[in-house]
Amino acid sequence: MKTTAFTQHHIAAGAKMAEFAGYDMPIEFSGINDEHATVREKVGVFDVSHMGEIWVKGPQALPFLQYVTSNDVSALYDGKVQYSCFPNGKGGIVDDLLVYRIDTETYLLVVNAANTDKDWEFLCSHAPKFGLTPGKELYNASDEIAQLAVQGPAAMDLVQELCPDRDVKSMEYYTFCKTTVAGIPNAILSITGYTGAGGCEIYVANEDAEKLWDALWKAGEKYGLKNIGLGARDTLRLEMGFCLYGNDLDDTTSPIEAGLGWITKFNDAKGEFIDSVLLARQKAEGVQRKLVGFEMIERGIPRHGYEAVSPAGETIGVVTSGTQSPSLRKGVGLAYVKPEFAKAGTEIAILIRGKAVKAQVVRPPFYKK
Repeated sequence: MKTTAFTQHHIAAGAKMAEFAGYDMPIEFSGINDEHATVREKVGVFDVSHMGEIWVKGPQALPFLQYVTSNDVSALYDGKVQYSCFPNGKGGIVDDLLVYRIDTETYLLVVNAANTDKDWEFLCSHAPKFGLTPGKELYNASDEIAQLAVQGPAAMDLVQELCPDRDVKSMEYYTFCKTTVAGIPNAILSITGYTGAGGCEIYVANEDAEKLWDALWKAGEKYGLKNIGLGARDTLRLEMGFCLYGNDLDDTTSPIEAGLGWITKFNDAKGEFIDSVLLARQKAEGVQRKLVGFEMIERGIPRHGYEAVSPAGETIGVVTSGTQSPSLRKGVGLAYVKPEFAKAGTEIAILIRGKAVKAQVVRPPFYKK
């Protein structure tokens, strides 16, 4: 198993460790509910160094990214981040990702840890058409970068103390900057995250990871900073209705089915891209299933793989993500259902241990501040 630059700190803190995407990662520290509440109410830090980072550079970087991603990369400006996905050429999704524009010829792609190798192979397979050479204009830096997500209402107050050269508290959502963080020059500080609680993600070289960690915890003491594991990361993202690749998205789900039409652009600036004809047809004609959010009306905890049924007992779909929401204290989830059951307010049921338990389709996020 791989380790991150922070693994020894997690073990020293008593984390429950487990394999995730080939890495030895912390699942929980003080307990999922406590960690979840910490991020919603104060500030927590996640080690997300397992995520993949791939550079795309050169005069053909933009045309290349316009072809291999679903969103319109030309809409980006320097310092802007974009959510997107890689269509797989068969109507499915290779991965969802973030695209960072450093300048007109330099982009950073941040991809899911479990898909880094697959994404790299996918990008390499299309690179020759655009004159990009793997290892040069296309470069996989995943093993060289450490990343921390500092999330919660107090996150930016804390991080501002590490950034004397820039007002990072006033930065807009889905923007980033290169700045000095904890004395580390040219760190990337990104106003992004997977929790809906506010905060940022900080990227540094592995050799600077210890310096960042020490400074963060020194400054974080007065804010009540806590370690947060992947368990709470999952409950936090699900309360916001954020998709998880491998559950809600995969090689068989299209972005139109998944409610990601907003990151699938059909315009002159975007031009032709992988699956553009198929996805445009889906958008125009409709799809056979839609990803929806739902809340349990009756008591029960929905889980991945549970059947969704109509009030009459007909199978109408399947749960892709589900949990007991720590904030709402009720079961919430995401499910692919037949389109006629996708409207908010529609009553459905989830089969839990053979019993149909009432639920209602709702529009995420489930948790609202």
